[in-house]
Amino acid sequence: MADPHDELRAFWDRDSESYDRSPAHSAADPVEAPMWRAALVRYLPPPPARVLDVGAGTGAMSLLAADLGHRVTALDLSPGMLGGAREKADALGLELDTVVGPATQPPPGPFDAVIERHLAWTLPDPVEALRAWHSVAPAGRLVLFEGIFDRGGLAQRARGSVANAVRRTLRVSHDHHGRYSDQLLAALPLARAASPLAYVAAVREAGWDQVRLERLRDVEWARRISSPVLLGWLEMVPRFAVVAEA
Repeated sequence: MADPHDELRAFWDRDSESYDRSPAHSAADPVEAPMWRAALVRYLPPPPARVLDVGAGTGAMSLLAADLGHRVTALDLSPGMLGGAREKADALGLELDTVVGPATQPPPGPFDAVIERHLAWTLPDPVEALRAWHSVAPAGRLVLFEGIFDRGGLAQRARGSVANAVRRTLRVSHDHHGRYSDQLLAALPLARAASPLAYVAAVREAGWDQVRLERLRDVEWARRISSPVLLGWLEMVPRFAVVAEA
C-alpha cells in the first residue's frame, strides 16, 4: 500500500474542519476539561517544564499544559489540525510552538516530558516513534493518554449499532467526518489492541523505564455524563495513562 502517513495526513486535514465540534476532542466540556487538567498536574513534572505534545491536533492537551505554566511544543502530521491549535493559542494569549511533521521525527530537545493523547494507536510504527521521543527526552518523562478503541468483537459491534441508531434519533453527528479504511487499520499495530499491555510492551521495547499504568476513571466519568442520553454508556471507552521515565 501507499505510505500510510499520506492517508493519515489527508484524513486529519479533512477532519480538522469539524474536529472541535466534539467537546471530547477539544477538551472544551466544562466537566471533562478539569479532569484532563488534573491528569496533567498528576503526571507532568512541575512547571515550567519543556513539554512535547505529539499528535497535538487542535491543541487540547497543549493548551491545558501551557495554561499550567509549561513551555509546550505541539507536533502534528496535519497542518490543518495545527492551524486550529495556533488560532486557539493566539485567542487565549498562550505561548505555543507548533511543528508540522510525523511522530517519528520530533523536533530537537531536550524535553522534560513527552505527552500524547489518542495518538499511539494511529502510528504505523509505534516503537520507532517511542524511541524517537526517548532520544529528545533522554532524562525526561513519557505520558501516554490512551484508550481501548477496538470495536471488532460481536458485543462491541452490537453496541456500536445501537449507538448509531441513538445518534440518528437524537440527530447527534459523529465525532469524525469518516473512518479509517480497513487497509490503513491493518497497517496500524495498536489499532486493534484489546489491552493496555500492548502499549506497555511497546514503551518498554522502545527503551523507556519505570513503566506504570493507571486507569483514568475520572475522565471516563466526565465523558459519560457529558454525552447525550444513552450515548455516554454505549460509547464508553476504557481510558488509561501509561507513564514512564527515560
